[in-house]
Amino acid sequence: MRPENLLYAKTHEWTRIEEAPGAKIAVVGLTDFALELLTDLVYINLPEVGREVSAEEPFGEVESVKAVSDLYSPVTGEIVEVNQAVIDNLETLSEDPYGEGWLVKIKITDDAGLANLLDAVAYEKQCSECD
Repeated sequence: MRPENLLYAKTHEWTRIEEAPGAKIAVVGLTDFALELLTDLVYINLPEVGREVSAEEPFGEVESVKAVSDLYSPVTGEIVEVNQAVIDNLETLSEDPYGEGWLVKIKITDDAGLANLLDAVAYEKQCSECD
């Protein structure tokens, strides 16, 4: 079972909401399910800090030996941090996708996108239907 304290996009990104002074921050990563489908990663392209992103729109891409896949933002907001450790060492993603393998932190400017995200049970059901 995946972490229950996270929200999941149908496109296999996870989101953890953190409260910051005067803001909500969405920590975004890629689920273990997506990483298993992609297999061997060779490259990741993440946005620069300060870039505006929109819910359900691509913000970067990940490339594996199989394919190039877009990464979709679960929320609308501004990129406030990018995980350089993942860019430098793609194995971090596979080794700890829900911890050290986070991708970006987004300061939420419109949280309407959160309503489209799944809880862990619904995401688990979606993944089981993909097999």
